[in-house]
Amino acid sequence: MSFAGSHTRQPTAIDAVADAFTETLLQLDPSLATSLGIPGHEAEYADYSPAGLESIAEAIRETLERLDGLQPADDVDSVTLDAMHERLGLELEIHESGWNLANLNNIASPAQEIRSIFDLMPTDTTSDWQHIAGRLHNVADAVAGYITSLRAGAQRGLLPARRQVLIVMEQTTKYAEDGGFFDDYAATASLSDGAALPEGLAADVRHGAESARAAYRTLASFLENELLPHAPEKDAVGKERYALMSRRFLGSAVDLEETYAWGVAELDRIIAEQEAVAEQIQPGATVAEAMDLLNSDPARQLHGTEELRTWMQGLADRAVADLAGTHFDIDGPMREIECMIAPTQEGGIYYTGPSDDFSRPGRMWWSVPAGEDTFTTWNETTTVFHEGVPGHHLQIATATAARGLLNKWRRNICWVSGHGEGWALYAERLMDELGYLSDPGDKMGMLDAQRMRAARVVFDIGVHLELEIPERWGSGTWTAEKGYEFLKQNIAISEGQLNFEFTRYLGWPGQAPSYKLGQRLWEQIRDEVRSREGEDFDQKAFHTRALLLGSVGLDTLRRALLG
Repeated sequence: MSFAGSHTRQPTAIDAVADAFTETLLQLDPSLATSLGIPGHEAEYADYSPAGLESIAEAIRETLERLDGLQPADDVDSVTLDAMHERLGLELEIHESGWNLANLNNIASPAQEIRSIFDLMPTDTTSDWQHIAGRLHNVADAVAGYITSLRAGAQRGLLPARRQVLIVMEQTTKYAEDGGFFDDYAATASLSDGAALPEGLAADVRHGAESARAAYRTLASFLENELLPHAPEKDAVGKERYALMSRRFLGSAVDLEETYAWGVAELDRIIAEQEAVAEQIQPGATVAEAMDLLNSDPARQLHGTEELRTWMQGLADRAVADLAGTHFDIDGPMREIECMIAPTQEGGIYYTGPSDDFSRPGRMWWSVPAGEDTFTTWNETTTVFHEGVPGHHLQIATATAARGLLNKWRRNICWVSGHGEGWALYAERLMDELGYLSDPGDKMGMLDAQRMRAARVVFDIGVHLELEIPERWGSGTWTAEKGYEFLKQNIAISEGQLNFEFTRYLGWPGQAPSYKLGQRLWEQIRDEVRSREGEDFDQKAFHTRALLLGSVGLDTLRRALLG
């Protein structure tokens, strides 16, 4: 039994409401069940139409009504009640604003999610492939519902920006083209022992893949011919919408202007750190010159995606072995993490959690842009810590394993970016404090990642609120184009990755700053607890207590850890 599983308590009335809400969500969104590895409805999708969105809103209303009048039985209940009121109440606000009808961007919208669920579906047995075939045939209905929502949003004047429509047109066209994702998926279908599928099933998979391709062609056509002509050129969403989305990603309402000013100062501070490390790499070198030296060092280069994957896996495994039992509690199936090259070429690195029973391990994915086959270890070492241990994998696996302590909603459903991404960024800094980034190159990589997250605070708030540009970075007010040049100066990644990130920030307002703002709060809370406890402060115990809360909004986290 893992350490998380060893914490037990009697379920309460509030747990029962949270669990019932979770079961309702799993019925309404079968892909969520698949992502959690929970059997049932494997061939189905959520209803992405306005009616489906209203069904989720009604489930939220009913859950909040059931919570009214219930009193917490213990501290765990108090956190659940706090978190559910904050999360569910906010989702109702967003639903009532109508902006969920215009859910389209290059990374986290139904356009990607309908396809990406296939990445998590088991492919070992004929039964698995029967589920896959069924879901492939159901892509058409899922896409049709999504189109209905986008059309309804457009009729209300709620539209994604032109830039987002264009990039999703490109993505969906690639999914549907000859030799694209669905073609390749069907062509490579086989059982775990390498045996071919039975011919009837193989034909069903091929037909399902063609149906899915046709659905995505329909979506691409709708975007081009119906949505694009009306999509606004302006990327900035304005303060009102931005504040709402910022709350979704933080679980806290922050002073956006103060946060912007803090981001500017934090960026300056990190650049000064980088300059000091550049001096260590080569006396007199600028940050850019030091990075060029690191990039040209053959010992720090990886060639090809398989070499990249092997390196990621080795580093992730070593981090688990080193940290388990010394700095963190990591036990049982939590020790396994699987590093993968994603089946897409969109850019980005991401993590998917383990299945509820850990039969599918947590996975770190790298979506490598087309044409990129050389990678450098110095600026990705910290990425492995961010996505793996002690970052997302430790965080999410800890909550998943806490079956006897947390209800299903706390373990598997509630996810707040400011908490989760803030922890992962906190974990990067922590690994430096623990001595794992003593090599100047690796430390430069960590600082580069921190610089990117600080720059995103400046870019995201500045561009979407159209604030004044700091003198160091230009003049006038922010525009997307000025923001792109700013990112080029502050994010040392490939052009393909930079274009992906730039578009992501513009289409997902409020998400990018949540990393740095979450880290800010995590560090503030730890330091305050350390100050209160003095010599009795135990950092390992603090981390265990904090991670066993699961992912909650930042206001809830502060109240839970500081009272």
